[in-house]
Amino acid sequence: MERTVAKEAVTEVRPMKRDHYAMIINGERVESSSSEVFETYNPAKGEVLATVAKANKEDAEMAVQAARNAFDHGKWRKYPVGKRSRVLNKIAAIMRERFNELVEMEVLNSGKAASAAQIQINQSIEDFEFYAGAIVGHRGTVNNMPYGFFNYTNKEPVGVCAQIIPWNYPMMMAAWKIAPAIATGCSVIIKPASLTPITAIILNEICHEAGVPEGVVNTIPGSGSVVGDYLVEHDDINKVAFTGSTSTGKDIMAKSSQTIKRLTLELGGKSPNIVFEDADLEAAIPGSLFGIFFNTGQSCEARSRMFVHESIYDEFMEKFIAKTEKLQSGDPFNKGTHLGSIISNDQVEVIDAYVQSAREAGATIATGGKKATIEGFENGHWYEPTVITDVTPDMKAVKEEIFGPVVVVEKFSDEKDVVKRANDTRYGLGSSIWTTNQARATRVAHKIEAGIVMVNSPFSAFPGTPFGGYKQSGFGRELCVETLDLYMEDKSVLSYYGPKPINPFGV
Repeated sequence: MERTVAKEAVTEVRPMKRDHYAMIINGERVESSSSEVFETYNPAKGEVLATVAKANKEDAEMAVQAARNAFDHGKWRKYPVGKRSRVLNKIAAIMRERFNELVEMEVLNSGKAASAAQIQINQSIEDFEFYAGAIVGHRGTVNNMPYGFFNYTNKEPVGVCAQIIPWNYPMMMAAWKIAPAIATGCSVIIKPASLTPITAIILNEICHEAGVPEGVVNTIPGSGSVVGDYLVEHDDINKVAFTGSTSTGKDIMAKSSQTIKRLTLELGGKSPNIVFEDADLEAAIPGSLFGIFFNTGQSCEARSRMFVHESIYDEFMEKFIAKTEKLQSGDPFNKGTHLGSIISNDQVEVIDAYVQSAREAGATIATGGKKATIEGFENGHWYEPTVITDVTPDMKAVKEEIFGPVVVVEKFSDEKDVVKRANDTRYGLGSSIWTTNQARATRVAHKIEAGIVMVNSPFSAFPGTPFGGYKQSGFGRELCVETLDLYMEDKSVLSYYGPKPINPFGV
């Protein structure tokens, strides 16, 4: 059926901040075939920020066909790798030129503090620069064979990739997924979170401005249960990359299994933060503070379970709580703001329910523990940075991912005990260790069941370092050279060059 909706080439550069955002399919700004739109909000103020075209199954099919055609018949995968590399560097250059605008839009649509958005936009830029370099040296192998045989492997792009990204790091997660996929020659369809679709759309526009051909990158905002499911189950989608909740990841895994799709899952976490008795408290206290409260605690690898050795517990907690109470929530654009808003009122209610369940189960709310009201942002969604003590392992707040500015704290007495307790979770994404004993740091790091172990530092990810989880935190690694292989097939080519014809049956 021929579409009657208006189309416009994306090559026309528009201001980032506008009242309406269209989908991007096959290099064109496209409205929904149903003419439906949805409102996206500024969560810090609780106000409508813009309207966005709402994709449906017909629109998703158009995106799949555009991506399929670009992969099967287009020129992107045929480009010399150096040419693709130059385009990725051009994307990074445009992003750097428009850095302040990107930060502004990320803050407006997610409510995060500008200081956090600056870090995330900068890493998004570095992601494209990293993969622009990594793909140039990524090649197959020549293997040892018996005389007369020659074998080499050729790395080929896997095909059309559906990439489903979350609301907590909208631009950064889009960059994590788009950059390695298009570096290898794949075509992609981005399904951004409905709460934060704007910067993913803008990034797609930048890709086209930089020279990515039509159909290689497509963005279709819409319902996960409609658009996301359609992509996951589609025969013409070769790979799915998803970042989000473990429950949704399980559903995607089941549905994608029907067509044996390649799959990368980066899911939930309940990461431990272990402070040993010999830790440098001048580093451990502010590092632990950042580990849980960065991005207002809305991070999959947030160190939300803190274990403090009993011999330093009182001193550590006194100082930790005092610093927590100094954290500033408020205007996300204020340089002194540490914590931005919560993404939605629904998420505020989820966070508060966990906190109140801990209180009812006998835990102590050492500080925080309630919704916050910020002057000038009274209609926004805010929650106080919260520290909960006197918890037990069976409490919901200890076992389940809260996804907010809430940390639960336990004492421990010895290394063996704390490792066991740290690993007593279905998750295995991040972890932190604070100790001045290098032997202990190495020993414990090897015992922790997590994809990321941070030693005497709260930082979990830089371009080039693998990011991903154990257990129900998912599988596959992003942000590293190895990620390229998740978007490629290894083809083995076996040739015979012997002087005599092969006649295995001898007839």
